[in-house]
Amino acid sequence: MSAPSATGPGRVLVAVYGVFALAATSRAAVQIATKFAEAPLAYALSAFAAVVYIVLTVALARGARRVAVAACLVELAGVLVVGTLSLADPAAFPHATVWSGYGSGYGYVPLVLPVVGLLWLLRGVRRS
Repeated sequence: MSAPSATGPGRVLVAVYGVFALAATSRAAVQIATKFAEAPLAYALSAFAAVVYIVLTVALARGARRVAVAACLVELAGVLVVGTLSLADPAAFPHATVWSGYGSGYGYVPLVLPVVGLLWLLRGVRRS
């Protein structure tokens, strides 16, 4: 049985998550290496987001649907919690994370992506 992401929209989803995994990992690595003391919470959250994106990319590419759904739920919760906290208490987030302001620095893609991912993954479950 091939991975559900081997063709069509699944392949696009893997590619988008792969780009976000690379971007978030690079951003977090630079932030942690150069200015971690300035905003440790924000930079640790950026690193956590990077790990979530890596897990999602690999899970989608390998067809590990349960892992992908769980990671999408973690991502969505992270975007909603960090997004809300970053707007409610901007002083707690002096530097932006991938999920700050609901992903506003990334065109709100971090907010929309887990919803799209969950819809795609759960649609595939109903067809099985």
